[in-house]
Amino acid sequence: MTRSRKPKRKLLKWTLRIVFLGIISILLFYFSVYLQVWTPIPNQNQLTEIRQSKASEVYASNGKLIGKFYIFDRQPINYNEIPQHLINALIATEDARFYEHKGIDQRSLLRVIFKSLLLQDESSGGGSTISQQLAKNLFPRKRYGIFTMPVNKTREAIIATRLEKAYTKEEIITLYLNTVPFGDNTFGIESAAGKFYSKKARELTLPESAVLIGMLKASHLYNPRIFPERSKTRRDVVLNQMSRYGYLTAEEVSIAKNEKLKLSYRGFSHEDGLAPYFREQVRKTMDKWAANYKGEQGDQYNLYTSGLKIYTTLDYDMQRMAEEAMTVHMSELQAAFEDSYGKNAPWLKNAALIESTISRLPKYKALKASGRTQKQIMDSLAVAYEMELFDWSGKKVVKASPIDSAIHYLKFLNTGMLSIDPRSGAVKTWIGGIDFEHFQYDHVNQAKRQVGSTFKPIVYTAALEAGIDPCKYYSAQQIIYTNYDNWSPTNSGDEGNYELNYSMKGALSNSVNTVAVKVLEDAGLQNVIGQAQKMGITASLPQVPSIALGTAEISLIEMVEAYSSYVNSARTTKPYFITSIADSRGEVIAKFEPEVNKDPAFSETTRQTMIEMLKATVDEGTASRLRWKYGLNNDIAGKTGTTQSNKDGWFVAITPKLLTITWVGVDDHRIGFKTTSMGQGANSALPIYGLMMQKMNADENFNSITRAKFPPPSIEVMNQLACKEMEEDGFLKRLFTNDEKPKPMKFDTHTEEKKEGIFSKIGNLFKRKDKKEKKKKGDG
Repeated sequence: MTRSRKPKRKLLKWTLRIVFLGIISILLFYFSVYLQVWTPIPNQNQLTEIRQSKASEVYASNGKLIGKFYIFDRQPINYNEIPQHLINALIATEDARFYEHKGIDQRSLLRVIFKSLLLQDESSGGGSTISQQLAKNLFPRKRYGIFTMPVNKTREAIIATRLEKAYTKEEIITLYLNTVPFGDNTFGIESAAGKFYSKKARELTLPESAVLIGMLKASHLYNPRIFPERSKTRRDVVLNQMSRYGYLTAEEVSIAKNEKLKLSYRGFSHEDGLAPYFREQVRKTMDKWAANYKGEQGDQYNLYTSGLKIYTTLDYDMQRMAEEAMTVHMSELQAAFEDSYGKNAPWLKNAALIESTISRLPKYKALKASGRTQKQIMDSLAVAYEMELFDWSGKKVVKASPIDSAIHYLKFLNTGMLSIDPRSGAVKTWIGGIDFEHFQYDHVNQAKRQVGSTFKPIVYTAALEAGIDPCKYYSAQQIIYTNYDNWSPTNSGDEGNYELNYSMKGALSNSVNTVAVKVLEDAGLQNVIGQAQKMGITASLPQVPSIALGTAEISLIEMVEAYSSYVNSARTTKPYFITSIADSRGEVIAKFEPEVNKDPAFSETTRQTMIEMLKATVDEGTASRLRWKYGLNNDIAGKTGTTQSNKDGWFVAITPKLLTITWVGVDDHRIGFKTTSMGQGANSALPIYGLMMQKMNADENFNSITRAKFPPPSIEVMNQLACKEMEEDGFLKRLFTNDEKPKPMKFDTHTEEKKEGIFSKIGNLFKRKDKKEKKKKGDG
């Protein structure tokens, strides 16, 4: 008997020792976590000062939300904004004894300790209370090798007990629901309600609340957008749990289960949604503002975490109309553009262009830097795999190589469009390109392109300021400028009538190139450059006569500033787009005012004259299709523009309360439209504005803009413009001139005066001269 007891006593002794050592180990481990050996643990004071990351919101001028900036999409709300049935669903599903424990559920804790700590079973789960889950949300887990799970679980238990001392049960529920992840990079019940149901959390129905609470078990697995059937099944589990714990009757559960799962998904990606290029400009501006701003209390803000509310000038409905107009026109123009080239398109046949495009690919540069040969690089870039490509018929997932992708995107026409209130500079619409996800280069603020004939009004403004009569006639005959490498401007299309003589008004409305250069010569090249600078142009301007035809490369936003002076009492105004910034409590911390130049860029008489001349462009000149094709009867002054080889199309539209400039072209300067009829600004850029204005005219909410009238010009201006826009050469000159296009005259702008032949002088006797013109020096 004695011998048989010894092994049992020995076994009991070792068992007790193991248990004792186990308890000691657990206690030592617990204290190692408690004493912050593994990682810091927030103390009571730190927990009472929890500040959660909040998404900053961007609003249009009418208060509509147009976008968010966030690391985590989170918008905190108060307890009284959370529906009771959602709180009940949370407790029934996640922590049935929530109101009984003080942060740790003792029953579940034993299971977690033995499974997680002793058995290293990471799937044990089920033991975390809402308070412990909140601790995990507030202070994300870290990895500690094989001790990862026990360290994190213990740490969360300690934090949970401290949270229970720092906050009431209601406050813990509020903190939890404001921080818990719901999938799709969305954190917090308010953001989840907005993203999945396009409503506030307080407006959620019982079935909708059950869907969202059901996602907490596995936010991706039960995402209703991705897995609707699985989400519905999980929703019903939540409803059953609510019935089990007495929150719902059987009848209520049955009614809720019979409701179909319907979403009203509203994402706020930086790339999707209304006005993505505008929002990106807001982001850049706000990043700079936040980096430099310090409040009176030394407050500093972060765009992605501080929950700022950014109020902008953007007109929500006008922006929507502009984007719709752009999509309709650009998709049609793209198809016509590709058809015009057919199989001989430069992006298919021009080997040098294609090779140059491929060599600019980031992957090409990376392979080149790694020492690969040209053949190895090209072989690597020719490997096809599945990728998403933009197309006007819809984004498509296709099997293509990086080379295929580069060639695909090489062919696309792009656009830029900006509309402002010309008196304040408030931005109303902003379109930086055709698709932000695939073309993130902003053609409003970043791109600088040759501006073509849209620069001519600046030339004519300088001429008027120099005292040149708007009814002075200029011959359309070509000139060879010998001191500029024998450069000779030409006219195109219907503007090629070289035997005509144009008044300044007629030459501008018909965009006659040969006359524009002569006007520049009369006004003085330096005066024209100076005039451009007065009107806000800061880009480098070439000091050559071709500047009259818009060879300077200027950003669209600069051109908008320059043109604003024609409406705003000759004073330029800088486009601005943020009116105020409020903190997360709604208190305004910054306001922004219009920046209007105090000094006029030219006289009021010049301003009125230019408006009348630009109105003629729309009424009977190169922009007249606004009248006959789009049926616009609005008061509109405008200017079309087309650059050399049809690479850039422009249109400027001026109304008393809205200024819009549109550009269209291919990003690669080496590709232009095949024909002028397709590439001219009147065909490529003007239609976007025409379509937008049609929509605005049909909406009475825009009557204050669309029905606005230009004030009538002064009697002085009316008298100055009382002349024909064009007239033919005198009878004798035409009599002794054959029907062929006259040969260009040679002219040195520095050393020679332009001379007329005897027949030109005699023929001019038959011209009707204005009295003022006879008094001008230099008239021919």
